[in-house]
Amino acid sequence: MQESSVSVIRNNLSYLLKLALDAGTAILEVYETAFTVELKDDRSPLTLADKRSNEILCKGLSTISEFPILSEEMKQIPYEERKSWGRFWLVDPLDGTKEFIKRNGEFTVNVALIDGNEPVFGLIYVPVTGMFYYATKGQGSYSLYLSNTAYIPEKYDEILALSKRLPIENRPLGEYTIVASRSHLSPKIEAYINDEKAKHPVVNIISAGSSLKFCLVAEGKADSYPRFGPTMEWDTGAGQVIVSETGKKLMRCDTMEALTYNKPSLLNPDFLVY
Repeated sequence: MQESSVSVIRNNLSYLLKLALDAGTAILEVYETAFTVELKDDRSPLTLADKRSNEILCKGLSTISEFPILSEEMKQIPYEERKSWGRFWLVDPLDGTKEFIKRNGEFTVNVALIDGNEPVFGLIYVPVTGMFYYATKGQGSYSLYLSNTAYIPEKYDEILALSKRLPIENRPLGEYTIVASRSHLSPKIEAYINDEKAKHPVVNIISAGSSLKFCLVAEGKADSYPRFGPTMEWDTGAGQVIVSETGKKLMRCDTMEALTYNKPSLLNPDFLVY
């Protein structure tokens, strides 16, 4: 009998947290050096930190399951090969490479488990702060702070005991907070902000990089996150579960349906988290 995705996560959550921590440690080691920046074929930046994190994550994930791995930093697998995948790991080893290069700390390690074209587990780790965000479908969404040297319990229930159930904060009545991309503010986003200003007495704007935007909505620090521009599946898989398990929604703007995964094109449509 095939082990359920929930069981896979329950049995390996400690290992997954340690794996993300190891990847984050490798990223920070590069962060403290005079690293160089390469440009990939699509002109997006690549650093040694991306490569080291990817190696750690892919090697580690392959030891706990036979699920295939789809990662931003690996040679892209043709749809004809991956269309039959039932479950697979979706990895962004360094989400927010531009923020990493700017040295503003707003970058993350993202790992998701996709089952039947939807994310059923998401893990986002913020190396600079030591904060984890994680969620499993039907099991709730949590944050967990651990220093780089902290002990990570082996048992699932012990990890939950150290974690905080999300959301943590409730927005003040009358206030509406929008979190927008630090690197991708566009006229469409500005139009969305103006529309919300017409609906609410007070509208606050927070700028953040990488998957931290999902985390801010999940925590309750923001009400919505509009993204009207290109993202890839590995940018959103982990964040989608984390916000969904707090009762929020992530919907594509054209159909108002949830994002799906392992599409012929890995490019996401415009979406809104609210």
